[in-house]
Amino acid sequence: MYYLLVSVKGLDVQITGLDLKKDVIANCNALAKKCGYDRLNFLHGDIARYESEDGKHPDMVVTLHACDTATDYALEKAVKWGASVIMCVPCCQHELNKQIECDILSPVMKYGLLKERFAALLTDGLRAEMLEESGYKTQILEFIDMEHTPKNILIRAVKRKTGNSVKTDFEKTAEFMHAEPTLQKLLFDKEKK
Repeated sequence: MYYLLVSVKGLDVQITGLDLKKDVIANCNALAKKCGYDRLNFLHGDIARYESEDGKHPDMVVTLHACDTATDYALEKAVKWGASVIMCVPCCQHELNKQIECDILSPVMKYGLLKERFAALLTDGLRAEMLEESGYKTQILEFIDMEHTPKNILIRAVKRKTGNSVKTDFEKTAEFMHAEPTLQKLLFDKEKK
């Protein structure tokens, strides 16, 4: 991404990467230095508690395989920062798999593998709808062939120029499936506002 934005497109960018694994951070910083990417920096930390040192908010937030609800915390940060572009490749969406119940779908949901895949699709569909309600034009795309990874869904969200949100029925869907997604609590919980 750095190469594309800086070397190919000639953009003046500062990129900060964040991860919980210190060895990953050390390796990434060493690679950035080796490649001469002086505006690419990796930090150890949790996205839920991250704040930039200079107080500036990013124009673009990209997540790649942030596990389970870490994706939700990254999306919440991106929305609250008013990021112009959000690109999210979710991973291991376990939260709703533990929650969802639907009598009419029980003949399908009794199969663990199918329930897991359904929960992952439901999670990402609800995330996309919540981004729509937060003022983003959102798409769900396949970003890489399945032969490379089964985690190949990309949620792409671009802030609407007018900032207007689009009313969706994500709450009805979540309620019908007995789901309480973390992102819903983070963005729309009335008690927090």
